[in-house]
Amino acid sequence: MRLFAALLPPERALAELGSTVDELRRLPGADTLRWTGRPGWHFTLAFYGEVDEDAVPGLSAALERTARRTEPFGLAVRGGGQFGDGRALWAGVEGDVAALRRLAERCEEAAPTGEHRRYRAHLTVARSRDAIDVQPYLDRLDDFAGRAWTVDELVLVRSNLPRSGVPGEQPRYEAVARWALGVAG
Repeated sequence: MRLFAALLPPERALAELGSTVDELRRLPGADTLRWTGRPGWHFTLAFYGEVDEDAVPGLSAALERTARRTEPFGLAVRGGGQFGDGRALWAGVEGDVAALRRLAERCEEAAPTGEHRRYRAHLTVARSRDAIDVQPYLDRLDDFAGRAWTVDELVLVRSNLPRSGVPGEQPRYEAVARWALGVAG
């Protein structure tokens, strides 16, 4: 199964960002982007790829230990950016970004994939197959600042890739396990 560790923003944060993304979707040329649906909005901490079912209990135990040794911390969705000349448009974060990076590093250590990338917290809102000018979208995202919330949970998520072949079909995500942060045990 295809797995990753993630933070799932609370519904209030998703609704705030959703209002701004609705505005972005009305901009000229927005129909050339593939917009990520709100059910798919998350902050990936570590991507594990295809994981054998036999390995899931060990990964889960390591992530549970990671959650226990990480105290809750504050974040807010703020601003945005792009990867790959407009191939991915994303919302960013502000708050205790150092704690977020530490948590991402610990999640990566839970099941090293051999591929290490510097962690850049982002929530993907749209993608494009081609390089495009996303400056009008970035201008709007620059002004976006959501209200802060307390990150208090780590989630192991399964990604179910589309299989229908229908253009624009989104992956489906399901929580495999959840752990409260900072719970001694």
